[in-house]
Amino acid sequence: MPTQIESHHNQDVLSISSVTSPLFSYHVQIMVPLKQQRKRSLVAATMALLISSMASPSTCFSSPKIPSGSRTSSTSASSILLRATTTEKTNPSSQTSSDLPDDVKIVSCMPDPLPSSLRHDYYLLRHGQSTANVASIISSARRNAYSERHGLTPVGYEQGAAAATALVEALERNGSVKKGDKVMFVASPFARAKQTAEACLAELLQNQELQNRLEALGLTLAQDNIEDIILKDKLMERYFGKLDNEAIYTYAYVWPVDKFNVTHTAFNVESVAAVCTRIRELIVDDLEQSLNDGGDQKYHVVLTSHADVLQITQLYAAGAENVGAFSSYRFGNGEVRAMARTPDSLPEPAPLEAPKRGTQT
Repeated sequence: MPTQIESHHNQDVLSISSVTSPLFSYHVQIMVPLKQQRKRSLVAATMALLISSMASPSTCFSSPKIPSGSRTSSTSASSILLRATTTEKTNPSSQTSSDLPDDVKIVSCMPDPLPSSLRHDYYLLRHGQSTANVASIISSARRNAYSERHGLTPVGYEQGAAAATALVEALERNGSVKKGDKVMFVASPFARAKQTAEACLAELLQNQELQNRLEALGLTLAQDNIEDIILKDKLMERYFGKLDNEAIYTYAYVWPVDKFNVTHTAFNVESVAAVCTRIRELIVDDLEQSLNDGGDQKYHVVLTSHADVLQITQLYAAGAENVGAFSSYRFGNGEVRAMARTPDSLPEPAPLEAPKRGTQT
């Protein structure tokens, strides 16, 4: 990919003469402040992918010019002046990568929607604060599954226990709960999710007030101890590829592109559509089938997982027009939500803010 660097009002202009995608080729010009030179490659790659996500074969993008001497952040798309021209190419080829784990699929489109009617009800529980959160790093490597790496902090355990009350409240708001239903925990095999499910279930088992509230609803717990929690690989953290173990602000190289292209795998990240595909397989092909044993038992299944996975799941399950906008529907640590099935039941979106250095997410 040929490049040319030239000075422009105390800034650098990174001119990429040829950026190719399966559909288009581009000329991209990015104005980057001198102090951000080290991040040129990541900025260039992200901007090129953002362009390639657009539907139009001829595109021109611009943002306000940056005054001389201004300080900007390389993680903010609005702080970069981007000029691009595109030329449509024929015979697009499918996207492939040999660097993704075996369980991470490359897909070309979104899966079918979830069935409009599911036998069981589902609740989404994000893990509590983890050591990776405190370290402000991305933790998605598959080697972390079924290990104790990046487990909960003491605060995270408290958040997991507090989630038990929030879960009961969500069950109380569910008008379809009936006597004889059971509550079941299914978790990601990453330590932080597994330990959160354990802390939540343990609180339900030992808190008499919560037990009384469940009894009033006619509910019982399907698992009598934390060792019975079911672990499912399809609830694992979204894979972040080359960004794994990097600072959390590098999420901002991926989330803006997600909004425009739900199948992209920039930096070998797992695509939004691939996450939806495995969530559909988990719910439709696994849980809806394995929990339907010929009887009429209904379960309220608590899916304990990770922020991106749960945010993608809630938009996909609700039939949102753009599941790629999931980053505007953030889950807090230890937060519980019923899995909504209609777009109007989603919470109000919050503007996407790029994570900053030293923050916890």
